[in-house]
Amino acid sequence: MSPTRAPVRRFDSYSRVILRRTREEEEEEEEERQTENTHELTSSSAAAAPRETRSSPLHGYFDFLSHAGSSTAFSVLISLLNAACTAVTLLCSVPCSAERRSCMGLCEMGGVGNRQVAAHQRQCSKNETASNRYHLSSAPWRPQRIRFLSPVDAKMLFLIGITVPGNNASQENSTSENPTHQGAHVLPSTLVISLVLIILVLLTIYCLRFKSHRKVLVTSVDKKIPNGFLEEQGEQTVVLLPRSPSPSKRYFPIPLDSLEEEYRIRSADDGKLFREEFNSLPCYFHHGSFEEASREYNREKNRYPNILPYDHSRVVLSHLDGHLCSDYINASYIDGYKEKNKFIAAQGPKPETLADFWRMVWEQKTATIVMLTNLKERKEEKCCQYWPEKGCWMYGNIRVALEDVTVLVDYTIRKFCVQYQDSDGPRAPRLVTQLHFTSWPDFGVPFTPIGMLKFLKKVKTVNPSYAGPIVVHCSAGVGRTGTFIVIDSMIDMMHVEQRVDVFGFVSRIREQRCQLIQTDMQYSFIYQALLEYYLYGDTELDVCSLEGHLHRLHNTRAPNDRLGLEEEFRKLTNVRIMKENMRTGNLPANMRKNRVLQIIPYDFNRVILSVKRGQEFTDYINASFIDGYRQKDCFIATQGPLSHTVEDFWRMVWEWRCHSIVMLTELKEREQEKCFQYWPSEGSVIFGDYTVELTGESQGETFTRKDMLLTYKSEKQPQHVRHFHFHGWPEIGIPVDGRGMIDIIAAVQRQQQQSGNRPIIVHCSAGAGRTGTFIALSNILERVKAEGLLDVFQTVKSLRMQRPHMVQTVVSPKQDHLHHIFTRLCHFFVLSRIILLTNTYRIPLISILFFFSLLQEQYDFCYKVVQDFIDIFSDYANFK
Repeated sequence: MSPTRAPVRRFDSYSRVILRRTREEEEEEEEERQTENTHELTSSSAAAAPRETRSSPLHGYFDFLSHAGSSTAFSVLISLLNAACTAVTLLCSVPCSAERRSCMGLCEMGGVGNRQVAAHQRQCSKNETASNRYHLSSAPWRPQRIRFLSPVDAKMLFLIGITVPGNNASQENSTSENPTHQGAHVLPSTLVISLVLIILVLLTIYCLRFKSHRKVLVTSVDKKIPNGFLEEQGEQTVVLLPRSPSPSKRYFPIPLDSLEEEYRIRSADDGKLFREEFNSLPCYFHHGSFEEASREYNREKNRYPNILPYDHSRVVLSHLDGHLCSDYINASYIDGYKEKNKFIAAQGPKPETLADFWRMVWEQKTATIVMLTNLKERKEEKCCQYWPEKGCWMYGNIRVALEDVTVLVDYTIRKFCVQYQDSDGPRAPRLVTQLHFTSWPDFGVPFTPIGMLKFLKKVKTVNPSYAGPIVVHCSAGVGRTGTFIVIDSMIDMMHVEQRVDVFGFVSRIREQRCQLIQTDMQYSFIYQALLEYYLYGDTELDVCSLEGHLHRLHNTRAPNDRLGLEEEFRKLTNVRIMKENMRTGNLPANMRKNRVLQIIPYDFNRVILSVKRGQEFTDYINASFIDGYRQKDCFIATQGPLSHTVEDFWRMVWEWRCHSIVMLTELKEREQEKCFQYWPSEGSVIFGDYTVELTGESQGETFTRKDMLLTYKSEKQPQHVRHFHFHGWPEIGIPVDGRGMIDIIAAVQRQQQQSGNRPIIVHCSAGAGRTGTFIALSNILERVKAEGLLDVFQTVKSLRMQRPHMVQTVVSPKQDHLHHIFTRLCHFFVLSRIILLTNTYRIPLISILFFFSLLQEQYDFCYKVVQDFIDIFSDYANFK
């Protein structure tokens, strides 16, 4: 068989051909050996050595390939991929090895003289040099530069690898090598070249097939999730979260008495069951279509090209003459609980759709707009401003005039006068109220559902019964919008059926608009809000009903023979203290900066100071930002300064530009230090880099007002600070009269209006009991003046979620101290919690009992102060 014959397609078939040729030649040589037994030993040795050397190394390998199937051959090829570079080296060294083995065979036979052996070795060296020169220069590929080849190129190189090495070797060794020995050069070279080329071809085919089948359907889940959906890329596409394969599973409605337990189970393991339930929701309505939304003329009206309204549920506007597709807007009708088309879920208006948005509001007779996004979040536009800052604007034929704005801590209320104007003249104006929820964070969901529930109740109160659908929008009109709609509907279902069916309801409304509720975090937030509402209910009061409510709290017997007031306060003990969020305050370097080890600020809202150069852990102070009624971070609740934290206290005043300090404790009470004196009695005093100068002092009925100047060492301009020291709080118990507290709150609020509404610093000794009472009353009284409403329970609960132990326990004045200790501990604290406290902080139990015996009636005091506040103003009927 000629060595220039083209290779067959299958590698194992080629191996069998070579094996067959080798065996035939061996049989012929064996016959020649038997006929030449009488020849000289030298010539028989010279003929036998190359035969033995040639057949022995390859015989086993070819035999393996001949018996192995195609799958085994490919497994061998893949396993040899990492040895490609070794194969190149082998390719260059095989001819020399064959020559040297031939020489060794001659020597072993002993039939050749030393001169002949030396001449033969010199010839082998020449052959090795020539062979290496060929492989390094004339080979179709180089060791340092390996390329992927097409199958056609591989076949051509295969032919060249069989032909050229044999010819080249025969030219250089024609005087000393026989044709049989030439085969020793050809076979290893051909085998290695073929092996490497086949590996490269297979790898190329595999890479091309893998690349063609690899399609990016979703964005990686590792990205952060802002606003309930992943960040838009390119064409501003709302990228939907990837779904893990979830079998079709049915989730049944949950009875209210099982809601708390079901929420606990689903929240375990980082919300694994919530994710599974969310992933089981249907994404799209299989019978829905997007023909109108996909028309070329309407594409520019969609904020995100993959969030479109279904044709069967889209809001159809009136057609405008001369305007193509003028009936389209990216908005869908959504059913409420047993109320058809209660909502309109819409995307945030774009500049091109402002007129269409207001035309929809007018034509649908909408009286309430719910906005759940900010205009910009993380410097990206989420919604175009569709209302005037002041005065009036025209949007097509719709005139919109801003009538009133009320800014609150969680939301803003805007009232518009909307009027349609055409050639027939203006129509009767309508009042439209926009409620803009501003507390939804850029990432994820709100920390607590309290603000959302208050906002939801306000929406229900504002929206008149005769009005059309409530327009709800965020940016895409699916994530936050769906969350709001589901919470509202499930609360209605809760009242009627005493159960909730979140999975079933979301599945139904997704048939009206795709992808309502975009993330499992939004889905679990719905359950959190429903549980909050179920456990605590609606505790909001009108001022006119306050007196009757107080009477019920002090006289009505609740379960376990508790007064209504005690039962209401007992619910506050369910607010868990998040010790895992107190890492900074519990660092060894910061522990000595805490006056009371149980009252440490949470990391998410602690006051952060600038770090001193070369000094670690100098950014910590035991202080927390607390929200006010109208403003985020309106207060700073802190402990009374220690002797070694006074400089940090004034550093906080300076860096956060605070102009008001409220002090609710004396320097010493019951012969114990409650606060270090951090101001000068006269003149000035220096604390580190800060100089404090007393410039004035005035004495009121219940508090002292001091004026001071604070100067930093390198600053020439001092900062004015006013200090309010309340003296009406007795060492034990609560103030007898609430009027003194009302006076100091009013004085502080006047000071704030003059100083630019910077944070108000409030402190007692530990920064929790009296401090929480003052802040709670400030927020409650401000709401009473603005809305005529109050909610003591939710106000205190919100404070406790921002700083532990804010507003402390309630005590009945009819009981003596000993009875009070044991009765209140049984009523308000589970025994296991007391044991846990003693084990965690190593505080003697008797000390804890004494501590609670000194905390009296602060919660009840809040109600009494509100009642006194209403009695003071003769025109309180204006609150009605």
